[in-house]
Amino acid sequence: MKRIVLTGGPGAGKTVIAQHLVAERSDRFVLVPESATQVYSALQTRWDRLDVAGRRDVQRKIYRHQIDQEDRLAAANPGKILLLDRGTIDGAAYWPEGPDEYWHDLGTNLADELKRYDAVIWLQTAAAIRIYDGSDSNACRFEDADAAVASGEVLRKLWHDHPHLHTVQAQLVLDEKIDSVIQLVEMLM
Repeated sequence: MKRIVLTGGPGAGKTVIAQHLVAERSDRFVLVPESATQVYSALQTRWDRLDVAGRRDVQRKIYRHQIDQEDRLAAANPGKILLLDRGTIDGAAYWPEGPDEYWHDLGTNLADELKRYDAVIWLQTAAAIRIYDGSDSNACRFEDADAAVASGEVLRKLWHDHPHLHTVQAQLVLDEKIDSVIQLVEMLM
């Protein structure tokens, strides 16, 4: 294993779980933080505040930032597993005209992007069990609970063809979800 992606809709626990795993096993993992939050924060905006051209431009920036970040951290940490808070495929869920146009615009395709990653863990958003804090935990988040669930389902479908896709359902207690992911990651290694 070289690259493990945590993906899922807003409020799935990707960031908290990735940070926890890296803190517990910094000898084994290096965190690749979510590029979207970094880019939106740098631009001081959110997806829902942009027009269509702006959304496309930001998704291109997120994709390039993601690639650069993965490559840089892999080179700086050759003996460690990259634990990614989202992967390049996630941007396709937010492309205004849909995934096919996303791949075309970026000059890539789903099959090549899937090959970048050794395993994928799709986390169901807490919004599915009606415990969702919206933008309270991430100012770049704009989705309400229903949209967070829908976004998660789009992402699950986008990653569906990955040969090592695993699912962790939403749980009432975050520590239990963290434990589920830890057990899964240990099994993958």
